[in-house]
Amino acid sequence: MDENGRLTLGSLFSGSGAFELGGLIAGIRPVWASEIEPFPIRVTTRRLPFVKHYGDVNSIRGDEVEPVDIITFGSPCQNLSIAGKRAGLDGKQSSLFFQAIRIIKEMRCVTDGRYPRFIVWENVPGAFSSNGGEDFRAVLNAVCSVKDGDIPVPGPPKGKWANAGCIMADGFSLAWRVVDAQ
Repeated sequence: MDENGRLTLGSLFSGSGAFELGGLIAGIRPVWASEIEPFPIRVTTRRLPFVKHYGDVNSIRGDEVEPVDIITFGSPCQNLSIAGKRAGLDGKQSSLFFQAIRIIKEMRCVTDGRYPRFIVWENVPGAFSSNGGEDFRAVLNAVCSVKDGDIPVPGPPKGKWANAGCIMADGFSLAWRVVDAQ
């Protein structure tokens, strides 16, 4: 939390700053962002001049950036989307998801597990079916590994992931839900 008791936010794959704007509306203070595309960076630097920009996620060290309460990330979806070639998490763009997990783990390590307290991943519904559902299972495994590497993540019930679900573990929980953005 910041000096005024507000939650703080860092955004990976920031785009034009939707998570940062949503945070502001909810009373959360955006602290930093990561984006590589010039136009979205211009949008956020103009609208949110107090947010630090760190560029490419590949060069960000979670143990060097300011710790935040919440890390949001909408990692590239091209390889997960049903409109794409379906390379899944092994694809060049969508595999960047694992860079976000690395950054989160580095921050948690340097802060003795205090930060981030929450992570929010946004992506496409195709993530549920990519590689027969195994890519979403890999996402759940990776997120669970932030807290504890030995959390068993079962496969999708009846071979298909539900549009909403959760995993309850000792000291943390993980939940997902499909929300129509229209």
